[in-house]
Formats: sequence, C-alpha cells, structure tokens
Amino acid sequence: MTGRDAARVPFGAHSVPYAPGTLRPSGDQAAADRQVLEHYRRWKASFLRSGDEVGGRGRCAVFTPDAAHPFVAEAQGYGLVITALMAGADPDAHALFDGILRHVLAHPSVNHPDLHAAQQDAGGRDVGGRDSATDGDLDIAYGLLLADRQWGGGHGDYKALALRRIDAVMECEVHPGTRLTKLGDWSSGRFDEVSRTSDWMPDHFRAFRAATGDPRWDEALDAHLALAGALRTRHAPATGLLPDFVVDTTSGEPRPAPGKVLESPHDGDYHWNACRVPWRLGADAVTSGDARTRAAARGLSRWARTATGGDPGAIRSGYRLDGTAYGDAGSPAFFAPFAVAAMTEGEKADDGGEGAGEAAQGWLDALWARMCGSPPDPARAYAAGVQLQSMLVVSRNYWVP
Repeated sequence: MTGRDAARVPFGAHSVPYAPGTLRPSGDQAAADRQVLEHYRRWKASFLRSGDEVGGRGRCAVFTPDAAHPFVAEAQGYGLVITALMAGADPDAHALFDGILRHVLAHPSVNHPDLHAAQQDAGGRDVGGRDSATDGDLDIAYGLLLADRQWGGGHGDYKALALRRIDAVMECEVHPGTRLTKLGDWSSGRFDEVSRTSDWMPDHFRAFRAATGDPRWDEALDAHLALAGALRTRHAPATGLLPDFVVDTTSGEPRPAPGKVLESPHDGDYHWNACRVPWRLGADAVTSGDARTRAAARGLSRWARTATGGDPGAIRSGYRLDGTAYGDAGSPAFFAPFAVAAMTEGEKADDGGEGAGEAAQGWLDALWARMCGSPPDPARAYAAGVQLQSMLVVSRNYWVP
C-alpha cells in the first residue's frame, strides 16, 4: 500500500493548538514525535492484518489476540482514528484507513446497516449476535470525520458515511430520554438502564454536533458530564474514579453497578473499561478547555499522583472507587491514560488548588517516560491501542475535526 495524496493535518505539524495552560512533557518535541512514530510502527506490525486474513484484497483490520474474538469493533475504531492521525508520517496511512473501513462496511450490524457488527471470527464471519457495540461505532464515526478533514472524498464520501453513522448512533445507541450512551443497538429491557463510562467521549460528541448541527449532541454532552460529576460527588469524592458500568440511568438515581451486570464482579469498580476515562476526559479538556472535563481530569491526575507517590509503576490494574487497589501493576491500559489527565495540571484549578509546579511536571514526565519505555506487547492489543492514542494526545498530535 502506498500513499495517494497529502494530509491536510500531518502528524508532527502540531497545527491545532491545545487549550492554554496545558502541560507538555519536558524535552524536545521532535524526539517525542519520534517516540510516537516508533510505537505506531510496532503497533502496525503487531496488530494490522490485511488481504485474505480479513476477507479479501484491499481489506485491513486490527487483530485482537486478547479479545473474545480476533476482530472486534472497538479495535477497528481505534485503527481508523490512529491511521487518520498518523497521516503525513506514514505514507500508507490513507490506504490503511480505507482498508479498515472496507472491513467495517462489509460487516453491518443486523439491527442497522450503518452500524458495525461488533465481532468477527478468524474466518471473517460475524459472531456474537451480529449486533453493535457503542464504543466501536463512536470511534468509527469519529475516524470518518478525521478522514474527511484529512483527505476528503473516498468511498463515495467520508463525510456522508460519517453523518449516516452518527445519525444511526443517535437513533440506536443513545437513550432518547436520558441522552446517555447505551451498550449497543441491542440494549433493551434491563440493559436499557445501563451505560458504560468508557463510552463517554465528550470530544466525539462535540465533533458530531459540529458535523450534523443536531442539538441532541449538546444534550448528550451535558448529560454525560453532569452524571460524571454526580457520580464522583456521591460515590468517589476522594478519588474522582468512575465505575466501568452505571445502572439505573432511567429510573431512580444512577449508581455504580452493584456487582456483575455485563462482564465481571468488578463492573462497579474502576476496572478494564473505566481505565480509559482519564484519557477520554483529558483529551476533551486539553482540546476544548471545558472547565468540567478539565476539573474531572485534573482531579483524577492528582489522586493518582498522590496515591502512587508520583511513581507510574505503582499504578494498579483495578481500584475500588474509594481508591483501594486490587489489580496487578504494569498495564499501559491503566497508566497511559493518566498521562493525558496529567496535562490538565498546568492551569490553576477553579477551586484555587495547586497549578503547574514541580510535582505536576515531574508526574507527567514520569508517565511519559514510562510510556516511551513500554513497547507494545503483541499479545495485548487493547493496552497497545490505549497507550498509542494516549501518546498521540500527550505529544500534541491529536485534534478534533
């Protein structure tokens, strides 16, 4: 595969500024870009599959050896976002993006043709109900908006594909009453009252509002940020941590899952879904400057910095909402997102708390060094995808279309 045209927002150009006061890692910017590019090359070598492996010539897909099935929607969304952002550094980025998109379009959800069937087996067959997962669809739509800004055209029109998918997400994966994200286009019955916090992507909602003009995305943004604030106040005042899943979103008071509701007994803890929250909230904070996401991300960063004594190696893979650790240490899925949140400590808090200082800068630098010294594990696609996208944000190579 070879590049076909120039990127409008090339990797390394840093042409889209971050919010004032955003911290950056110490050291040379060009060196930081080289670190991200090296991690990207390793991610590509470990996890991208093409051709007959994924259903035919011209197709590409992100392989997930650590998931229930080899190809999952979440990973394809990551792949689309990553390849769009790496344009200008990787001459194959456009072709890779189109290859992943062909895979996505070849596997529509059984419930809506503009959503993606969430799981495929090694033979390229849809499995697991042939329905959608909201996080995958959110990133796929977002990736299409990035591609439209980056290259324009393609597959008839990236923008048209994005708008159809955004509308389908609103129709099938956002609750019409609460405006909170649902788990997928299959959610009904008791699952209609469940939302996954890692699907709360404020910058995506802003981009969807700008692309469609649909005010319901403003409502979705406000609903998610209001609930995130309420959950922190009621259930995690000392830490700011959010649970993997929230229940009772349409009746009574939303609360952390009381044990297993979908995946594990840790559904109500800061576990393998919610570990992405510092990245998702932090990415919005540094690109939009919204006081709500800035305060939330800053609070998470300060708690983690204090709880670990400023040592990223002490971040554990699982916490109760009160900060009690129960997981092992060392996964990039848990420590990398805190680097994004740490960028928000560069501006004085609204409550008069500590702003940028030696401790905050040292924390960000330690997290960055930890990421740079942790190459992708070929057996851990999930952690590698979270880490690479966190590195893109921290190195200021992320932007909102």
